[in-house]
Amino acid sequence: MALLELKNLYVTLDSEKGKIDVLKDITMTLEKKKIYVMTGPNGSGKTSIAKAIMGIYPIARGQILLVGEDITRKGIAERAQLGIGYAFQQPPRFKGLKVRDMLTLAAGRDDPSRYCDLLYDVGLCAQDYMDREMNASLSGGEMKRIEIASLLARNLKIALFDEPEAGIDLWSFQRLTETFETIHEKLDTAVIIISHQERILRLADQVIMVKEGRISEITTREKILGDIQRLDMECQFSESGARGGKKDAGCNR
Repeated sequence: MALLELKNLYVTLDSEKGKIDVLKDITMTLEKKKIYVMTGPNGSGKTSIAKAIMGIYPIARGQILLVGEDITRKGIAERAQLGIGYAFQQPPRFKGLKVRDMLTLAAGRDDPSRYCDLLYDVGLCAQDYMDREMNASLSGGEMKRIEIASLLARNLKIALFDEPEAGIDLWSFQRLTETFETIHEKLDTAVIIISHQERILRLADQVIMVKEGRISEITTREKILGDIQRLDMECQFSESGARGGKKDAGCNR
């Protein structure tokens, strides 16, 4: 049985021009113990798909099944209890809540030694951060890493990460990719990562291409990486032509 199924999903939101379908006929099946990387142009609907799965965006039409159970009308809290977690692109701040408290709430128990490992996995020193308050004193990148650590503290069926590399330095990014590999190896979690990063794409079992509110293709990382390599070669050739004075040389990615 599939872990998660999206069937003919539509999401309609209000805009200045009235109601608009931000997602149109989204159908896909996710299996446990796989990494899915969702990519596509900005504004294509990637984050909207993640928010629909989490229950943040209401479903206008279609169906979501989690291990065969219809969760289409369930709210965010109910989906979280069923094992769906979402790391926001811009994490919320909680005045008065310490990092230790956040991790305890996520894990459901106080386990400082595990928290140290989780913070290390996202590039933070536990000694420096465990008793820090999750307020404006933390940078956006620090908040991002703490939220990812709190998501990793839970025993999730579905883990959604919205551009986890944003605001993270190179060393922390390396630790994060290693953490995704560990999840893939040791847990049955289906991991969905929204990203344009080639190093993230290399982790994918499947790549989900999103365009104009639709899934345009579900394919292999080899195909996508091959397309990227060909584009890079075309850009290099085009730029070389520009230096030689060709009229139409240039590269738009």
